[in-house]
Amino acid sequence: MTSISILCLWLFTGYIMSNYHVVIIGGGGTGGALAHDLALRGLRVTLVERGEVTSGTTGRHHGLLHSGARYAVKDQESAIECIEENTILRKIAPGTFEENDGLFVAITDEDVEYSHAFIEGCAECGIPTQQLSKQEALRLEPNLTDDLILAVRIPDATMDAMRMPLRFFATAKKNGVDIKTYTEVLAIRKQGEAVTGVQVKDHTSGKVYDIGADLIVNAAGPWSGKVADMVGVEVPIRPSPGVMVAVRGRWCNMVINRLNTSSDGDIVVPQRGLSVIGTSSWVVDDPDNLGLPPDHIQAMYNHGTMMMPVLKNAPMRAAWSAARPLIGPRKADADTGRELSRTFKCFDHVDEGVEGFVTITGGKATTLRGMAEAAANVVCEKLGIEEPCRTREAVLLPHTAYYA
Repeated sequence: MTSISILCLWLFTGYIMSNYHVVIIGGGGTGGALAHDLALRGLRVTLVERGEVTSGTTGRHHGLLHSGARYAVKDQESAIECIEENTILRKIAPGTFEENDGLFVAITDEDVEYSHAFIEGCAECGIPTQQLSKQEALRLEPNLTDDLILAVRIPDATMDAMRMPLRFFATAKKNGVDIKTYTEVLAIRKQGEAVTGVQVKDHTSGKVYDIGADLIVNAAGPWSGKVADMVGVEVPIRPSPGVMVAVRGRWCNMVINRLNTSSDGDIVVPQRGLSVIGTSSWVVDDPDNLGLPPDHIQAMYNHGTMMMPVLKNAPMRAAWSAARPLIGPRKADADTGRELSRTFKCFDHVDEGVEGFVTITGGKATTLRGMAEAAANVVCEKLGIEEPCRTREAVLLPHTAYYA
C-alpha cells in the first residue's frame, strides 16, 4: 500500500463504520496511540486529559527508543515487546528518531561475566548484537572510561519525548478524534453494572458537564489506579519514580548503557546538545507527589561518571523525576520497583462486576503503539466490531500537524 493510499485510508475510515462512542481517560502516549487506532477502526472517540497532552510521564522520560536489550536477561516478555515496537515505530514515524544505536559497556569483571547471559538473552529475544573490543568501542565513543573492557552494540535510538507521541495525536485529530485538554474526570457514571460516561471539569472555563460513552478506557498510566478507584475496581499499579539529570554538552553520540542488571545511573542518552543520565527507582502511593531527592541527583553523576568520566564536571541543565506505571500489587511492602516487569497488560473489569470499563497500563514509551493495539482489540471485541488493526503500517502525520 502506498503512502497516499494509507493517507486516504486515514481520512475516510472514521466515517464509514460504527457510531459507538469510546471515551479515553489519559492524554499520554498510550492514550494518543489508542485514539489513533480506534479512529482507524471507525469508532467515535473522545480523549480527556486533565493537563496538556504528554504532560505526565510521557513527556518526562529520557527519550530512549528501547531495543529491549536492557530486559533481555530477566524480563524477556518486555524485551520482545520493545524490539518489535522499535522496528514498527521506525517505519511509521520516519524522521522522528536519531538512529544512533547504543552500547552496553563492561567496566568490571562482573560486567564481563554478565555479558554472556546478556548476549544469549538478546539472541533469544531477536535483538541483534555486535560485540566490540575496547579499541573499537573507544573509536566510536572516545569519552568512555579507560577502564572499559568490552562493549556490545545494540539497536537503541533516541527521540524527543513529546514530539513522537504528538504524531499519534495529530493523526487521531485529523481522523475526527475529539481531544479535550485541561479536562479532568471527576466521576465515572454508571447505570447498574455498566458505565455510561464521565463527569468532567474544564479547567479553562470551570464548567462541569457529562460526556456519554458506550465504553471507557482507562489509559492514565501511573494514575490508572486512581481512575479505577472511581468505579470500585482494582488495577495493580505501582507508581515508580525515577530521577533523571540533564547535563550540558553532548558527551556521546550513541546511547551508553552499563552492562549489568538494571541499576541506578546505568544509562546516558544524548539529546541535542545535552546528555541525560538516568535513572533511579523507588515506589510511591501518589504519582502527583514524587519529590526529587538530592542524593538521587548525586547518584546519577556518580554512576554516570563510572562509564564516562567527562560527566563529573559537566554542569547540570535540569533534574526531574517521572513515575513509571509498573504492574504490581498496590499494597505490597515498599521496594525499589526494579523487580517489577516493564511489560503491559489490558484489564477488562467485567469480572469485577463493571461492564464497559477497560484499563491499559504498564509498558514503556517504546511500546505505546503495541499497548494501544491490545486495548483496541479488547474494545472492538466487546462492542462486536470486526475491524483489523491498521497502525502497524499507517504512516503518521508529522508532530506539527497537531497544531495545524
